[in-house]
Amino acid sequence: MSENNEDFEEGEDQEAARLVERFEKMIASGSTMFFDAHELEEIVEYYIDENNHKQALTAIEFALKNYSFATFFLLRKAQLLSAANQTHQALEILSQAERLDPANDELFMTKGGVYSQMGLTDQAIENYKKALDFTEVPDEVYLNMAFEFENTGKTEDAIYYLKKSVQANPENEAALYELAFCYEITNKSELAVSFYTEFLDKHPYSKTAWFNLGVAYNRLKLYEKALLAYDYSIAIDDTFASAYFNKANALANLERYDEAIETYKETFLYELHDALAYYYIAECYEKKENYDQALVYYSKASKTDPQLADAWLGIGISLDSLDRTSEGIHYIKKALDLQPENPIFWYVYGDIQSKMGFVEEAGIAYNKVTELEPENKEIWLDYSNLLDSQSDKTGALEILAEGVKNHPDNPELLYRISACLFSAGQKQEALSFLHKALGLDYDKHIDLFEYMPQLKENPAVTGLIESYKK
Repeated sequence: MSENNEDFEEGEDQEAARLVERFEKMIASGSTMFFDAHELEEIVEYYIDENNHKQALTAIEFALKNYSFATFFLLRKAQLLSAANQTHQALEILSQAERLDPANDELFMTKGGVYSQMGLTDQAIENYKKALDFTEVPDEVYLNMAFEFENTGKTEDAIYYLKKSVQANPENEAALYELAFCYEITNKSELAVSFYTEFLDKHPYSKTAWFNLGVAYNRLKLYEKALLAYDYSIAIDDTFASAYFNKANALANLERYDEAIETYKETFLYELHDALAYYYIAECYEKKENYDQALVYYSKASKTDPQLADAWLGIGISLDSLDRTSEGIHYIKKALDLQPENPIFWYVYGDIQSKMGFVEEAGIAYNKVTELEPENKEIWLDYSNLLDSQSDKTGALEILAEGVKNHPDNPELLYRISACLFSAGQKQEALSFLHKALGLDYDKHIDLFEYMPQLKENPAVTGLIESYKK
């Protein structure tokens, strides 16, 4: 912004402040002063900018006594009533304004917004379409229509209008970001790549388009292409913190952890230190097995945002990796306090308790995982192993049977329950499960012998396996 523009804006602000001061003196004294319509508009906008809706309404009521046919004041009154959830009163005011000025685009945009607030989608869309007939900024109208369709689950319609918004104004960043979000929630990353690639052919200096192209490539696991897109975005705006952050994510996904760490740190040059950035730096150090540094950055993340449960979990895991397991338990419990229904946290807690020899506590944790995430096939194997290690063959078998119910076509579970049944002397049932497992994945039959090597000498077992050999 030039110095002249800054001086002009400062002068405007001072003028508005003087008008407000004069208006408030008039109200306080109960006297009457003259203000022209433009001055009252400035006073109303000043109060709205200051979020002082009560005084704004006072100014509007005063203005309407003197300028009853001025649409501006009716519109602002309706908007303030709508903000206070007085939607029916807002619509009454808007109907009055429409009679005075039936070709006002802001009026129909406001009316559409009120209907949207009331959950009346058809009426909202109808008014937005009316606004299109009179507006000079159709991209904003299209954007509102897109939001309306998006809020009612009609994402394809939202995409259609977001494209129209971008076509009307290629610099509408909100529309470009929202379009990316719609492609994401509809799992259409390929279409996102196609759209942003075509868009960038015409508008190659759009940092937002390059950024969202990178996001689409990242979702497709095309990390090298994502990196290139983020680099273009940064070349256009070298202070674009989100582009640095996402670039770091792509580098981490490519296991280029040192580069990722440095790039995460670059985000701190352009925005406040962020707990997630600290967390991901810690995660990179953890992947490098540098647990001391991982601990440092997980701790920074937890201090920056004490509600970030993953950071507390990371501290616990890092301490465990540094052979400070008993200390780590405390932090894993803190993570669970924040997210008591997180199955991953319970799984880690169970593993740690098992490692420390607290079998009962581990069993409680593993059982919680089976309740929260029965689709996780590994938990059934680990839980049964825990019970089997305590010579609880019956309990192990019950857990495996429940696991098979949830995963009837999982060969690992089928081989394991077959071995467990052989161990329990239930030969026919064991052969039945072995038969099914062999049909699903012959090569995994070695799992059976890892669990019970003596079955290599069992002719019924070896014969059945031989019959499936290709």
